[in-house]
Amino acid sequence: MQLKNKNLLQTQAYIDGAFSSAASGATFPVTNPYDGSKLAEVADCGAEDTERAIQAAAKAFKVWRKFSAGKRARILKAWYLLQIENAADLAQILTLEQGKPLGEAKGEIRYGASFVEWFAEEARRIYGDVIPGHQSDKRIMTIKQPVGVVAAITPWNFPSAMITRKVAPALAAGCTVVIKPSELTPLSALALAELATQAGFPPGVINIVTTNKAPEVGTAMTASPIVRKLSFTGSTMVGKLLLGQCAATVKKVSLELGGNAPFIVFDDADMDKAVAGAVAAKYRNAGQTCICANRIFVQSSVYDDFITRFTVAVKEQQLGDGMTAGTVVGPMIEEKAVCSVEAIVSDAKDKGGLVLTGGKRSGSGSSLLFEPTVVANATRDMKVFTTEIFGPVAPVFRFETEEEVIEMANDTEYGLASYFYGRDYARIWRVAEALEYGMVGINTGMISTTVAPFGGVKHSGFGREGSKYGMDDYLEIKYLCWGGVE
Repeated sequence: MQLKNKNLLQTQAYIDGAFSSAASGATFPVTNPYDGSKLAEVADCGAEDTERAIQAAAKAFKVWRKFSAGKRARILKAWYLLQIENAADLAQILTLEQGKPLGEAKGEIRYGASFVEWFAEEARRIYGDVIPGHQSDKRIMTIKQPVGVVAAITPWNFPSAMITRKVAPALAAGCTVVIKPSELTPLSALALAELATQAGFPPGVINIVTTNKAPEVGTAMTASPIVRKLSFTGSTMVGKLLLGQCAATVKKVSLELGGNAPFIVFDDADMDKAVAGAVAAKYRNAGQTCICANRIFVQSSVYDDFITRFTVAVKEQQLGDGMTAGTVVGPMIEEKAVCSVEAIVSDAKDKGGLVLTGGKRSGSGSSLLFEPTVVANATRDMKVFTTEIFGPVAPVFRFETEEEVIEMANDTEYGLASYFYGRDYARIWRVAEALEYGMVGINTGMISTTVAPFGGVKHSGFGREGSKYGMDDYLEIKYLCWGGVE
């Protein structure tokens, strides 16, 4: 690993302002998904270490919450500037442990840092209200105060941005945090911790518990009465488990869970833009994002034209090592992820699906490289209709009418992201309102941005990240009633 700032490669947990080994002394390996090479041995923390981090956060909360909004903002802004200054190194760490192409990794670093910059500014805008009193001698006010200690559990697919998107608003609000990054990608989290130290955060404000024992650490977080808020991004199955565990201590909870995003192409769509949007929405990060286009629906009259153009575009996606110039699609994260995608493609073929390109592992390079795939003649009885694919496989369904495709698109327990292309403005309004999703991309396949609220409905979770709404889950509203004002 050729880093300019070698201090960014940390391998110990970050608790109470210092890097330290796990209490047990245990470690676990972090490997490069492209070639399986070992990058580092990282501290394998358990419940004892998690409790120490929670206690450190609780102690720091008493100090951090009293900092003025301006002082918190200045420290957050310093953290943002350090991330931008070290973006090349942070991207290299990210690509080596996660696999995505280096260009994508650089984009993630900039995207993740943008949340820190945004919420540094939002720290100054935590406003209350003055409400007309219900009686002549009464005055009513509301103020907003930080929730307290926040636990954040983040995934491997965006190991930097998923941390900053949760942590920045929490810190801006005056909360302190304990983070459990994925065991597959802890190095990006620890690099952010190193920069947090340089930025001037007091000890205990940010804590990172690295572990290969996710259930043990997760349970310690959810059971702790000190932790007042849990934010989780990951699978719906795990999210439901964590939500149940948080019930005993009645925590505030934010969940950003699985998706089954429809991508609809109507007969009046700009076909070139629809194809480009579908490629962008499907194959970014090798299809391993929760807002990936999971089911592509194309109106019958333009189905053949779209799928021909789409297949040509997909064939041009260069597969390879994320560190190699020109790579557009990197390796999948681990063997079981590839096996899952293979099973989904096999099921589609068995039920009449036609693989127009891809459909198998690459014959060269990494065993975790799966070719960008297009499956035509997709039908509702296939697993691709109900399962979150989380890989570079695009099933293309045919539909006849607006009513039919809305019913198909909404026929899922998920409700995170959705997309459609068309130019009839009346239909655009109807479809945007009818889709049961927290986010709708209209004539675009790229919807993630700092300034808009990110989140879903139904089994895709609740709560919003980013935008002015991103502070809400880290604040409590307190009502003050003043009597005797005469």
